[in-house]
Amino acid sequence: MKLIRYASIDGNSNGYWGLMALFAAFILAALGSSYFMEHNGHWVTGMNNQIVWGLPHVFAVFLIVAASGALNVASIASVFNKKAYKPLTRLSALLAIALLMGGLVVLVLDLGRPDRLVIAATIYNFKSIFAWNMILYSGFIGIVGVYLWTMMDETVNKYNRVAGISAFIWRLLLTTGTGSIFGFLVARQGYDAAIMAPMFIIMSFAFGLAFFILVMFAAYNGTGRELGDAIVNRMRNLLGIFVAAILYFFLVFHLTNLYATEHHGVEAFILRDGGVFTNMFWIGSIIVGGIVPLLMVYGPICKKSRTALAVASVLVILGGLASMYVIIIGGQAYPLQLFPGMETSSSFFDGVINSYSPTLPELMLGLGGVAVSLIVVTLAVKALHLLPVSLADSVADPHHKD
Repeated sequence: MKLIRYASIDGNSNGYWGLMALFAAFILAALGSSYFMEHNGHWVTGMNNQIVWGLPHVFAVFLIVAASGALNVASIASVFNKKAYKPLTRLSALLAIALLMGGLVVLVLDLGRPDRLVIAATIYNFKSIFAWNMILYSGFIGIVGVYLWTMMDETVNKYNRVAGISAFIWRLLLTTGTGSIFGFLVARQGYDAAIMAPMFIIMSFAFGLAFFILVMFAAYNGTGRELGDAIVNRMRNLLGIFVAAILYFFLVFHLTNLYATEHHGVEAFILRDGGVFTNMFWIGSIIVGGIVPLLMVYGPICKKSRTALAVASVLVILGGLASMYVIIIGGQAYPLQLFPGMETSSSFFDGVINSYSPTLPELMLGLGGVAVSLIVVTLAVKALHLLPVSLADSVADPHHKD
């Protein structure tokens, strides 16, 4: 592998400023939506006393999970010493920080009282998984920031591997903590599963890598820099492996629940009788987010097409959002089983499937979080030396023969 030379992009083209304007428009719309919901109260959203985590939480958790996976490339290079991934470690670390920032922005603006974040940041109940996640999120930004510093500053480069291993361990802890939010909620039949933590980890690998592939294509196609087949094919194979692993975890999760009689009701709701949730699971998660991307990655017609890989990455992201919708909102829609095995009745929605219809302000707030992540990346690649000048096979492939 030849010496990699990094350089910032010019960022003076109409396309660059048009992209910045587009992201800024979504961010302004998100701020307006947040103000509208804060000023009028959350009754203007689709949320209610039964569905307390709505569409913004779907986007927030998705971005937080994807942030961990966006660090894939850097982790493979530093922790597992795979030299082919080394040139893109800086972009990988930056994207990880940016995605987490976008997710946290949505989370804060969806709280109803964003000013109360200072309480969550200063007062900890260590029996609460939410308190642990406050530490994990802020720690992730700090550790990955130091990791990025060791990549870019030769004076501290000798600590790069240590920083990389630390970031790798922390990212696993972060995604475990996010998955455990649902795994530890024993009152919800749709949650309450130890497999939630590792399932969220493997989902993060696929979602984050899909984001990374799209950002990489946009950066290199938009600047006219050369991107060789060697690195693209490695990303393609990784994405296929991670998507297949998600389908495997979905299978294990639902088979395990079907084995336990207490979960038969919620399984029938998600897999057969849940209406929009059933459709989102089978069409969104399994077909759009799983089977079709696998065909586009490994199919004989598409396996060498970069356009097919980009489309597969978009489908993985859409499938990921559908999966989060089913997990987060579908899990709340199924009624609480306060007394398992007993019949209960009252005037407070006992045994009733809870309804939820997302509203435009919720959607705009979620999309605003994505825009925050992307505008951070767009600004950073203009200001910092994050992108290799060339990723041609002769430069990036350690096994290339002239």
